[in-house]
Amino acid sequence: MATGPSFAHRHILGMEQLSQEDINTILSTADSFKEISVRSIKKVPTLRGLTVINLFFEPSTRTRLSFEVAAKRMSADTFNINASSSSTVKGETLPDTARNISAMHPDIIVIRHSCAGTPLLLTRYVRAAVINAGDGAHEHPSQALLDLMTVNEHRGTLSGLKVAIIGDITHSRVARSNIIGFTRMGSEVSVYGPATLIPKGIEQMGATRSPSLEEAVRDADVVMALRIQRERQNDPLLPSLREYSREFGISRSILSLAKPDALVMHPGPVNRGVELSPDVADGPRSVILDQVTNGVAVRMALLYLVMGTS
Repeated sequence: MATGPSFAHRHILGMEQLSQEDINTILSTADSFKEISVRSIKKVPTLRGLTVINLFFEPSTRTRLSFEVAAKRMSADTFNINASSSSTVKGETLPDTARNISAMHPDIIVIRHSCAGTPLLLTRYVRAAVINAGDGAHEHPSQALLDLMTVNEHRGTLSGLKVAIIGDITHSRVARSNIIGFTRMGSEVSVYGPATLIPKGIEQMGATRSPSLEEAVRDADVVMALRIQRERQNDPLLPSLREYSREFGISRSILSLAKPDALVMHPGPVNRGVELSPDVADGPRSVILDQVTNGVAVRMALLYLVMGTS
């Protein structure tokens, strides 16, 4: 296989490992792959003969499907393994599962798991390239990359922008990866949400904690709403979703504080009427479906680039 752009990483474990140059390489590669998805025949032979395994221990629609679509559009053989159909339900450990999968000689393993650090652990037991599709509340690098691509397409730059991230910051791997990605590319990130859902030391990650929703959104170029992740909360941290919507939801009146051409983003799934009012989610500033489209292109780029290091 022909070697692609210079890329130093065998595995994609998080945004922390990626330099500004790495991110630019991924985004430019994704841009070159994007037109494949609008061809009459949506397939190229780039990864023909290679095997991609999607190993998902958490529910997923967009991420798993887009990785599968990305691999198939590049002619790779793709296989999906869910937690319910894996031998872990019979008591097999993850390292043993990894060793057995590795014995079948896959080329790339895409993994989603509820425990932070699982993708890194996997790299110790397999010869394949490993791509993190979300590990606990740690990171979700491909989501951040598709978000960066979407903003860059609409704004022509990632430098000097104000990005407001609203919602459950503590439990959000998307928030963590986006804070790292946007600040690394020269944007200013502010966060806001319930006090119980903002982690201590958020400033050390490069973000600013806003004192109010209005202040977070004011003059923002990008307003990103996040889902309340109740599945990661051991104790209730919110009185009710109705109260959350009233205090932290993005309505048309709140959005009016942002710049007139501000982008509205959400990693999905959207709880309409909670994080975003329906008229905002479906409004002219929403680029949520653009995010989904760009997710396929970004994941094509990642599959291609990690194999270029082989």
